[in-house]
Amino acid sequence: MDRAELTTDQVLKRDIPWETYMTTKLITGTCLQLLRRYDNRSESQRAVLLDDDGPAYVRVFVSILRDIFKEETVEYVLALIDEMLTANPKRAKLFHDKLLWKGNWFVQEKSCKILALIVSARPKTQDGVLSNGESSNSKKKFVTIDDVLRGLVEWLCAQLKKPSHPTRGIAIAISCLATLLKEPLVRSSFVQADGVKLLIPLISPASTQQSIQLLYETCLCVWLLSYYEPAIEYLATSRTLPRLVEVVKSSTKEKVVRVVVLTLKNLLSKGAFGAQMVDLGLLQIVQSLKAQAWSDEDLMEALNQLDEGLKANIKKLSSFDKYKQEVLLGHLDWTPVHKDPMFWRDNISNFEENDFQILRVLITILDTSSDPRALAVACFDLSQFIQYHPAGRVIVNDLKAKERVMKLMNHENAEVTKNSLLCIQRLFLGAKYASFLQA
Repeated sequence: MDRAELTTDQVLKRDIPWETYMTTKLITGTCLQLLRRYDNRSESQRAVLLDDDGPAYVRVFVSILRDIFKEETVEYVLALIDEMLTANPKRAKLFHDKLLWKGNWFVQEKSCKILALIVSARPKTQDGVLSNGESSNSKKKFVTIDDVLRGLVEWLCAQLKKPSHPTRGIAIAISCLATLLKEPLVRSSFVQADGVKLLIPLISPASTQQSIQLLYETCLCVWLLSYYEPAIEYLATSRTLPRLVEVVKSSTKEKVVRVVVLTLKNLLSKGAFGAQMVDLGLLQIVQSLKAQAWSDEDLMEALNQLDEGLKANIKKLSSFDKYKQEVLLGHLDWTPVHKDPMFWRDNISNFEENDFQILRVLITILDTSSDPRALAVACFDLSQFIQYHPAGRVIVNDLKAKERVMKLMNHENAEVTKNSLLCIQRLFLGAKYASFLQA
């Protein structure tokens, strides 16, 4: 059988030749006695043994992983550990050593899952060193928890980029990250490894039970990252927010809705997120969610807070603030302000801020965007600036916009052609005469 397809139940049915290992001195007589008592017992019987003598069994398991290299045995012990931790995750506190990773996918998957649980439940030490059971004068090199975590993050990112297993690689990586991202070092290592961008494609509406669980754990990762400023900076410049909004809009699974709403609540006050949420119509979605019958009181409280925060944000944002966010994000569309004469008359001097930053971004959009709508709106806005600013023609010429706009006059999209022509007319002929021609 392909080892990538092994299940825990299949592995636990094996007969392991413990007596042979004792004969070859790979395990001690005490280890053999403990293993005979534990092997092939029911879960309830094993639970009693672990309650009575948990640390001794952990020492046995770890010594086997350290000293025995036969794949079937390593898989068997990892399956035992996985079973005991799945039954009671608090047993992870019994471990204080690093598990060794070996070869095939079953071993990688179990090691990763177990190591994540062990690290997350570890006792915090002042010096950050993982005790390995050696005496203080041992010459063996100590392994710090930082080393363990960095190595684990590196492996998890590798799985997200190029999974070792076609269906389980990404799932186990996300599951472990959902456990570990509460650790400050894991958050910083994950961001430094450019891991945040690997999460974004996984944030999309799900239908099957397996994909719903993956979506939930991915959103849980984003929620944990929403407490970490460097991660927030990356989330702000990616497509994270629209994807989260789409998920919360379409999901019916309460735990998914809950974690996304809590994430949005965290991000609301950060940078431009509030304005983006307003533009994405999140307020209407939140009000729709509030009308549904949720059993989770925390979810209802978070929805109320998000509702109040979005309403406050709408009051705070002026029309120019919203326009500025739209331009800076490059998400140009025919929102009402673009063709509102009062908006341009009242705010034309604001375009002078930061050395005409808004105009420079509009011109950059002409160079870089492949979206016909964004190109058309950018051309139109430049023509509006020429019309309403006393020195509009001179400023736009000085910013070298003419060449960019002229290139778009032969664009395949009629909307782009029309608005680039209007901009060039106002640039060459003056606003009054160009407007007369348009009429």
